[in-house]
Amino acid sequence: MRLFDRSVCCIPLLMLLAGCSSVDKYNPFSETRPAETYRPSNATEYLCDGNKRFFVRMLEKEDAAWLIYPDREVRLEKSPDSTRYTNSVAVLEISGTEATLNDGPNIAYTACKSVAANK
Repeated sequence: MRLFDRSVCCIPLLMLLAGCSSVDKYNPFSETRPAETYRPSNATEYLCDGNKRFFVRMLEKEDAAWLIYPDREVRLEKSPDSTRYTNSVAVLEISGTEATLNDGPNIAYTACKSVAANK
């Protein structure tokens, strides 16, 4: 009777483990799952050298730009000239459909083009 009790308890556990192997595409820890791209609404996407990308949402009434990285968001104030936005660390320069972004000494996004312009 005791052997029967153990096997009854183990069967549901084994069934659950077997079911987990069929959901690899939903597993957040799986290496094969493609990275999801965050696409904020009302923002322009820029694709740069090295397949780097960022988004910009223009704040027309406030003369500012909202710079949206994959992992954070930063507000940049408009400089006296009309093409530069900065917060004293990051500098975004937009000219038509092209842009450059320097954020500190180690981050440089070059040859950026708006994705809408590439299509």
